[in-house]
Amino acid sequence: MIATRMRDTAFKRVLKTAPVGMTTRIDGPSGEMVLNGDSARPAVFLAGGIGITPFLAMVRHAANERLGHRLYLFYSNRRPEGAAFLAELQELEQRNPHYRLIATMTEPEKSAQRWSGETGIIRREMLERHLAGITNPMYYFAGPPPMTSAMRQLLENIGISEQAMRYEEFYGY
Repeated sequence: MIATRMRDTAFKRVLKTAPVGMTTRIDGPSGEMVLNGDSARPAVFLAGGIGITPFLAMVRHAANERLGHRLYLFYSNRRPEGAAFLAELQELEQRNPHYRLIATMTEPEKSAQRWSGETGIIRREMLERHLAGITNPMYYFAGPPPMTSAMRQLLENIGISEQAMRYEEFYGY
């Protein structure tokens, strides 16, 4: 699955006005963001903004195939109205008893919608509160480079090895 936010950039203006049927070439995804085959090992997804895209595909797949993986999705956005696929991610939580969504908003006070969930960035305290055995899962994270860098540093500080991390940086979107 490929998704993008429509921002006011030259690329996005061309994309917005592209005629149906226009041919384009896209590089990736490259297969790094696939769910670990070990269903006994929990998977923790850390997503920022449109970095949700690979995790939505994995959560959909797990629900449709009734996989036994325990999935925890930490999804950070500024405001609920800008959180891509939020309603579907919430609905998938009802369909899959092994999946838990932990959505967090960094600017809920600027939202037109009321928010009663988590607030602030994804941080160690938040992970510890929602995960039993914080060092056991396989961690996956995706988003803009500053976010992925922060998540990698956070996980390293917790003691997560490089082998337990899968990540993708979204440049220039």
